[in-house]
Amino acid sequence: MSSESESESESVSPRPRSSCIKCFDALWFCYSPVHQMQQYYRLGTFDNCVNKWAALVDCLSLKTKPSSQVENILEAREKEKEKAHIWTFRTPEEATSHWKSLFGHLDE
Repeated sequence: MSSESESESESVSPRPRSSCIKCFDALWFCYSPVHQMQQYYRLGTFDNCVNKWAALVDCLSLKTKPSSQVENILEAREKEKEKAHIWTFRTPEEATSHWKSLFGHLDE
């Protein structure tokens, strides 16, 4: 009886809330001399860590919202990530015509 209730609670349980520790660690590392020197060597400028601050503030702001709102926000973000696709889908006919327009001169 207890195993049935445990399995039901596992399947119905909401997503666990994400921890902000990863965001804080990333921000902490961003200000480390190692990271700053890597950025200066690679890009010629120091990292101002704006993206890390934004991620931490976003995580902390999600912690203050009700779980239903957080689920909606996270689902919307996942859908946005799914929409952003790097490939252009074409039918075989479209692909053939596009290929010929780009590389048709090589057949001559």
